[in-house]
This record gives sequence, structure tokens and C-alpha cells, in this order.
Amino acid sequence: MNKTGGGLRRKRLLQREDIPLYIMSFPAVISLIIFSYLPMGGLVMAFQNFNVTKGFAGSDFVGLKNFEFLFSSSDAFIITRNTVLYNLAFIAVNLFLSVAVALILSEIRSKRSAKVFQTIYMMPFFLSWAVVAILVSAFLDRSNGFVNQILGSAAGESVRINWYQRPEIWPALLVFVNAWKGVGYQTVLYLAVISGISNDYYEAAVLDGATRFQQAKYITIPHLRTIIGISLIMSMGNIFRGDFGLFYNVTLDSGALYSVTDVIDTYIYRGLQSMGNLGMNAAAGFYQSVVGLVMVVVSNKVISKIDPESAMF
Repeated sequence: MNKTGGGLRRKRLLQREDIPLYIMSFPAVISLIIFSYLPMGGLVMAFQNFNVTKGFAGSDFVGLKNFEFLFSSSDAFIITRNTVLYNLAFIAVNLFLSVAVALILSEIRSKRSAKVFQTIYMMPFFLSWAVVAILVSAFLDRSNGFVNQILGSAAGESVRINWYQRPEIWPALLVFVNAWKGVGYQTVLYLAVISGISNDYYEAAVLDGATRFQQAKYITIPHLRTIIGISLIMSMGNIFRGDFGLFYNVTLDSGALYSVTDVIDTYIYRGLQSMGNLGMNAAAGFYQSVVGLVMVVVSNKVISKIDPESAMF
């Protein structure tokens, strides 16, 4: 009897301790339900010729016709190629840079200096793409851009390049801009993991004569495997989604750049503007979500084979 009473008391105590956690998670759960789960009811639009006045119940069912907007278009290959290749480049470059920056910052002994550098790296993350687009334009504008002013001073006023008509520079430029804006946030995640590594490992390594590089290779990076694996899996879920702000705002939606900057999201947006078909827009979103889910499952399976501890499930 006493045993049972003790078990019940422990159970009640555990539940009481969990109450603050439930309270703190409540806003996130509510926002997840409102903005992620409730809108899933709108997926039925992907299979309808949706009419706002008729609503979901009254709109005509058209089957897979809305999906033809993506797959039958002559631009389908280009927008799919651009979306996938850019995302793969973003994942690879951002992962490498964020881990490298995190390792460098973790070696700074002065806490004040480390915080200053962290702030500098984080600041671009909080800028909207509209602001970033203005900054890029300040460099590349044909009339008053910083780059053209330098070229004009060096080679004459006649040498002014319209960079928004030069597709060859934009793949590398977009990868750079994306890294500049996003690496700081990922760096903080890796720094948080590094700060949790016990100093005993490093002290033992120093006694064994390990260099800083060897400490990073054999202690720090192995501890980052789990968070790197999770980051890769989550990133693969967005492999078919282009960052609209980056590809639309930063490029100023220049038609001359569509061959290298047009992605699924910008293509859908222009299609919605010209045709106003909400069903086609919903079909594209449904397609992206299904592919993203498949990529998450596949990438998790691959990572679980390589390193089971780094997999999500």
C-alpha cells in the first residue's frame, strides 16, 4: 500500500513539475494548429476549380487538372532545376560556413569579443528581403551602384554594366547573399551545442598533446553530428521550395534573369497574378509539400544508416 502511495505521489509530483513546460509550449502549439494544421483543409482546392463565392462545397471538382499547370509548362524543367540546385548549394555552403564560424567563435576566449562577433553575424538574419534587395541594388544599380561607380572611375563613364541583365553572375551572387543572411542563425545553433561540451574532453586532449585542429576534429565536430544531421533532414524538406523574398525581391523580378533565377514559388506567383487561379496555386503547394515529406523520410533513412544517433526518427 505504501509503495502504491509513493508511486502516486511521484507521479503527481512529475505532473506538477511539467505544468510550466506545458504553459510555455502552449503558444507554440496554438500557433502550429492555427497556421499549419487548420490551413491543410484548403488542400481540397488543389483538386477543384475553386470559386470564392461558391466555396469549397460548391466549387467544381477537376481532379488532377490543376497539376498540369506545373508539369505541362515549357518552363517546368527550368524552375524545378533552379529550385533544387539552389537549395542544394544553400545547404552545402551554409552548413560549411556556419560550422566553420562556430568553431572559430568557440576559440575566442574573451566573452565580450565573442558576443560582439555573434551579434555582427546575427544582424543580417533579422533584415527583411526587401531591405536586402535595397542593399544589393545599392551595389549593382546601373546608374548609382557602388560597383558601377568604381568601374566608371577606373575605365570611364561608358563602362556601366546593367547587372540585372547579366544572368551569369546571379547563381553565385544569390548563394552569397543567402549565406550572408542565414549563416549567423545557424552558427548560433552550433555554438549552443559546442558550449555544452564538457571541458574535461579538451583538458584530456591537451594533456595528450592534441592541437586545436585535432581537438576540433576529434571532439567538437563529433559532438555536432546530431544537430548537423537534424539540420540536413529539415533542410531537405524544403528542397522544392524557393525562398520567394530572395528570388523575387533581390533580383527585382528581372525577366532577363528568369533562366537562372526563376523557381517554383516565383513562377506560381506570376501565374496567380496573370490567371488568378487559386486551385493551381494550391496544387503547386500540395506538390511541394508531398515532395518535401518524401525527402525528409528518405534523407532520415539515409542518415540513420550512416549514423543512427543523428536521425530524427
